[in-house]
Amino acid sequence: MTDQDQSSEVQRPQHLETDVVVLGGGAVGENAAGRVVQEGLEAVLVEPSLIGGECSYWACMPSKALLRPGTALQAARTVAGSREAVTGRLDAQAVLDRRNSFTSHWDDSGQEEWVRSTGIGLVRGRGRLTGPREVRVDYDDGGSLTITARRAVVLATGSVPTPPPLQGLDGVDYWGTREATSAQEVPARLLVLGGGVSGTELSQAWARLGSKVTLVARHEVLEAYPEPARELVKAGLAADGVDIRTNAPTDFVRPGTDGGVEMVLADGTVLSADRLLVSTGRTPALSNLGLEDLGLDAVRLDSDDSGLVDGTDWLYVVGDAAGKVLLTHQGKYEARAAGAAIAARARGDLAATDAPGAWSREASTANHVAVPQVVFTDPELAMVGRTLEQARADGINASETSLEISVAGSALHSDDYRGWAQMVVDEDRRVLVGVTFAGPDVSELLHSATIAVTGEVPLDRLWHAVPSYPTISEIWLRLLEKYGL
Repeated sequence: MTDQDQSSEVQRPQHLETDVVVLGGGAVGENAAGRVVQEGLEAVLVEPSLIGGECSYWACMPSKALLRPGTALQAARTVAGSREAVTGRLDAQAVLDRRNSFTSHWDDSGQEEWVRSTGIGLVRGRGRLTGPREVRVDYDDGGSLTITARRAVVLATGSVPTPPPLQGLDGVDYWGTREATSAQEVPARLLVLGGGVSGTELSQAWARLGSKVTLVARHEVLEAYPEPARELVKAGLAADGVDIRTNAPTDFVRPGTDGGVEMVLADGTVLSADRLLVSTGRTPALSNLGLEDLGLDAVRLDSDDSGLVDGTDWLYVVGDAAGKVLLTHQGKYEARAAGAAIAARARGDLAATDAPGAWSREASTANHVAVPQVVFTDPELAMVGRTLEQARADGINASETSLEISVAGSALHSDDYRGWAQMVVDEDRRVLVGVTFAGPDVSELLHSATIAVTGEVPLDRLWHAVPSYPTISEIWLRLLEKYGL
């Protein structure tokens, strides 16, 4: 297979055949294609934009690059001795330049080189299903290529922002998360609409870079998380000067008299800013893929734990496009499972339409019970598995044990450390089904919790996993002691 470059003067073929076609060259698509090739099959990756996708250029990497300098500076300020050595504010331009380096300045040549080095075929263009196991790729210059897949087609097309049905929104120039993570200047005043993960993270990032930020949420900030945890995050935002407006429905937006934007809340309050960031969720990117012509739903595709779309024996969907767990690491996990399943079915080790066994290489079983997630604000919020309410709604006889993080490790970590931890226990099986941490640097505690939940480690055995002293991990001992062990 040879790479197809839409700018090349060389005559391009009109037809190509391979084992697997992957639509979408982001992190999830790369993992799907990579696993297929590792399993001995051929794969072609089809991508109309930058190889590496949303996470590399407009989401995970740039947003965390914007957040990290402020967190590092705040960490130094919370310890006597280093506090006295810190002077001044963040160098906003240096932060933006560092962010630019993490996106490779929006140049995907390095990612393209990786794709080639793994033996994955690459076609740059917009793919569309034209039949079972058949994809047509349209180039920007008007040419096209038909690719036939001997085994499977994988949809890894990601998701797109879901703007709210807000009056006046189409009449103002506003940021989505892409614009907010790639901006090259710091707005003096920033309005953020949306109290989810992206809204809260970017509110704090831009506040620490010098913006006067107002965060507006229709309901609560981070409402899917336990209240003590989200209250710590809100306190952190407020300490950075973010004006938080919760339970504040928006009536309409309009251009501002000073060239910016104005937001009018339902109670008549008028908020003004130089920029408006709209971060109100995302939707699987399934439109314009030819699904309707094949009798499939272009809004949501149902699939098994290998990613195989219901009613087919050749079409897979993974990552945000699957609409199950919109997190990059889970999407990559789904992609690896799908690649393994495609290869297993090709070998005859797994029947064409049989669902794979739970916890097998071909199944993304953890999506149901052990999804780790981090809100990279300062303080951080890290959670895996279920909250108490979710566990009980699932019919589990669940209890919760929670307490403030106050151990020798946290006291050494920073002066006046404030944190909170909770574990949710299935009392019938005596195993953890959920763990939440909130506090500075608690994301580094999360994988231990993920292992405990995924492995269903009995509490009596978990008691023997002695945390090192003096670390924040001592909180595990305190939780188990409070539980009664």
